[in-house]
Amino acid sequence: MSNTKYVFVTGGVTSSLGKGIIAASLAKLLQERGFSVTIQKLDPYINIDPGTLNPYEHGECYVTDDGAETDLDLGHYERYLNIPTSQANNVTTGRIYQSVINKERKGEFLGKTVQVIPHITDEIKRRIQLLGETGEYDIVITEIGGTVGDIESLPYVESVRQMLWEKGEDNAIVIHLTLIPFLAAAGELKTKPTQHSVKMLMQSGVSPDILVCRTEHEISDDIKRKLALFCNVKKEDVIQSIDAETIYDVPNLMLNQGLDRVVLNKLKLSSKGEPKLKVWNEFLRKHKNPISEIEIALIGKYIELQDSYKSITEAFIHAGSSNETKVNVRWVHSENLTAKNFEKKLKGVHGILVAPGFGDRGIDGKINAVKYARENNIPFFGICLGMQMAVIEFAKNVLGLVDAFSTEMKQDCKNPVINLMESQEDVTEKGGTMRLGAWDCNLMEDSNAHKAYKATKISERHRHRYEFNNDYLDQIELKGMKATGINPATGLVEVVEVPTHPWFVGVQYHPEYKSTVLKPHPLFVDFIKAALKYSTI
Repeated sequence: MSNTKYVFVTGGVTSSLGKGIIAASLAKLLQERGFSVTIQKLDPYINIDPGTLNPYEHGECYVTDDGAETDLDLGHYERYLNIPTSQANNVTTGRIYQSVINKERKGEFLGKTVQVIPHITDEIKRRIQLLGETGEYDIVITEIGGTVGDIESLPYVESVRQMLWEKGEDNAIVIHLTLIPFLAAAGELKTKPTQHSVKMLMQSGVSPDILVCRTEHEISDDIKRKLALFCNVKKEDVIQSIDAETIYDVPNLMLNQGLDRVVLNKLKLSSKGEPKLKVWNEFLRKHKNPISEIEIALIGKYIELQDSYKSITEAFIHAGSSNETKVNVRWVHSENLTAKNFEKKLKGVHGILVAPGFGDRGIDGKINAVKYARENNIPFFGICLGMQMAVIEFAKNVLGLVDAFSTEMKQDCKNPVINLMESQEDVTEKGGTMRLGAWDCNLMEDSNAHKAYKATKISERHRHRYEFNNDYLDQIELKGMKATGINPATGLVEVVEVPTHPWFVGVQYHPEYKSTVLKPHPLFVDFIKAALKYSTI
């Protein structure tokens, strides 16, 4: 029988308080203390996964090694813990109901009325415990999306109530993240929203063990005593989470507040050592004290919500720290990049990254950005669609195939240098049907990619339907663009480069997903290094 302990993280008063960051920070501290920890996210929306969601709706879609399209919080979990997540780390209401309905159709509930309790809650509890039952983890932290009081979150809160009763108080606890707003007119921090939030949680039968209070100002002992009295917790179980300069400060803030010690005390666990955070703090030191500064243009079409490119911007932070360089991002909307203004809008940048995306909106702007980078020897990095735009631009302007395009945007184009993957031709459903997850790639020696990875065989995560059309490979290579990364099983082109250019790399996969604090992604590190070199010219 598994001895795994469970920590549930709920949120109240308002959304976007940072449950994912608190969960990841706690996990990091427990990991530093010698425990094996993982984190999962329960999302209350009815989509099976966020794969079909517009980035404006939910930020980026994060992809795991096993091909799961998941919530962006899983990116935070991986960046903090430096261990991979999986399909089991993200559960949605849609997936829960789909599973229960499939069982009903197969006759597993014959004679029974299928209900939220016990059938839906039993399925939620089963999913929560999948990771714990592997025997790999001492502690599983489960973040419940949404805000206490949301009607769609009720089955999750009920499932937590049942698990607390089944596991016992030493084996499962609840951390409630809440807001302590500051009223400028009164000059006071107010506890009433938190009191109401906890009251609502308790009406569902769940009493929080620990309160983590988001605040702009220091919380006094008097306020902590008041919160403890009215929220039915001990004063030492009221933890302050003050606004931080960077999300990477939060583990240290939680360490200073003793969150990890309180959690271990509640779970009756003995620490295996004190958190040192040595490598983490060295990363922070370099991040906060850069000796250089550069500007990278990020060309995308969802830039109004910067969470659409969360993993990319975090990879810039990791690679910037590695190079002791501050990376400033110039957000450029690809729809606003025209043949007349792209030089003006991109002037002065030290590197250009063309971001992933889908559909034909803003495509011409991305092609213009590629052209500007290629012709002016500015370090260029194309990711997924960005790589495909690099191939199209090269085919148009170097090969002279003016009608070269992708069949994603123009199905009847005469020169489809980017084409629908053969395995996708009979696919009609949109959800979970792309080429997803980790795939191998062989790198050409002495290429920029090979120099960055310091390896000839790599594995990276994918999320795409369209690919480089190998019918055009010979003539494209003849003109100077090289396929420097090939999938050994399928022969698909994974990496393209222009060897005569100082640093011009396009990749079909998503390297940003694998960049962490302890292991910045080598391509991002090398790209920033190239941009830094360009800035001194």
